[in-house]
This record gives sequence, C-alpha cells and structure tokens, in this order.
Amino acid sequence: MKLIQQGAEAKILLDEENSLIIKDRIKKSYRIKELDEKIRKQRTRSEIKLLEKASKIIPVPSPFPLKEFNKIEMPFINGEKLSETLDSFPLEKQKEILRQVGEQIAKLHGADIIHGDLTTSNMIYKENQGSPYQPLLLLDDEQRLKRGDNNFQIFFIDFGLGFISKKIEDKAVDLHLLKQALEARHYKNWKLLFDEVVMGYNNYKEADKVLERLKAVEKRGRYKH
Repeated sequence: MKLIQQGAEAKILLDEENSLIIKDRIKKSYRIKELDEKIRKQRTRSEIKLLEKASKIIPVPSPFPLKEFNKIEMPFINGEKLSETLDSFPLEKQKEILRQVGEQIAKLHGADIIHGDLTTSNMIYKENQGSPYQPLLLLDDEQRLKRGDNNFQIFFIDFGLGFISKKIEDKAVDLHLLKQALEARHYKNWKLLFDEVVMGYNNYKEADKVLERLKAVEKRGRYKH
C-alpha cells in the first residue's frame, strides 16, 4: 500500500497491485470508541451512496461493495489531477475542459447531488485512449462535430463533503467554491475559464436561478468581516 494523501479525516492509499484506491477514515482518539465508529460508518456509507449515484451520470470511480465500515475501495483512475495539469494546456483546450466540467456539474445538480468541495484538485484529467471506461458522450453528434471530439474525460473524486439537496443556495455555494478555486490556482485565465463552466452549466434547467443566487453568495463573502 502506498500513501498518496493524508487529510484530517482520511488517508488515501494506492494498492498498485490491484489498481485500487482505498479511502480509510481515520480513528479519532478524542471520541468515545463506539461514537467514533458510528460516525465513521455513517460518513463512509453516505459517501458510497453519493459515489454510486454520481457514477451513473458522470465519470466518477464507482465504489466496490463495502468490506470494512471505515474504508471505501474504488478503481484507480490512471490520470492526473486537473489542478496540476490544466495550466500546461493551450487556452482553447483549457476552455474545452472547463466547459465539460460545467456540463458535469449541471448533471450532478440536476440529480440534486452537491459535491461540497469542487476544486480542480478533486478532478482527474484522463485521456480516453486505452481507458477501461467508455467515453462519456456529453454532447450530441452535431454539437460534437462543431466543437471537435473530446479525447479526454474529467473524473470527479472525493465526495466526502457531499450531500443531497434541492436547495438553490447549496448549488450556488458549490459553484462559488469552484470559482474561488479557479481564481486561486489558475489565476491567469480564471475569468475565461469560469465563463466556460457557466456555459456548460446552462444545460441545467434551473441554471438561471443558481447563477442569480451565486451573485448573492459572492456579495455575502465580499462584505464578511
């Protein structure tokens, strides 16, 4: 097992032999043992349900059946974190990628799935060639011909802060987090890139309401002391 990420709540391990990612929720010694196990079990089950639901509509690693109450096993996506690779692409490709990201968020929000931590660090860029996954056709043939066939997929990962909600506010906050992440990590072209997210997101039937609420969310953040 190779430790590839260590957070406050979980360790992310890579089982190279079986090409698996294992998310192991960490025991908290300050909590009563029974309470700690209950909390970790609930959070693990909740995340698995979100992953299963999301994986039916966008590229998300689909979890395997639960073996241990605190561990999620899922396929290893052999790609690169979008946060680390996005800026290396020509601007037109960056825009194409972020348009697809917007389309995928629209699909999640259409299913009332809130990711809760939308950053390019929680997205994996993967070339389709040699992929064990079927390319996800987000566009019809006519649109695809106009824009050129995508030879990549963007996988969303880490739904640990995710939840189900119909609230416009929650969906606006999801977009706000991504906007902040683009500004912080990809500041050179962040405005153009977020415009592409919005263009893709407009596929969502309530996009206008969410984008209007996003303005209010941003205003609150701006004047918060």
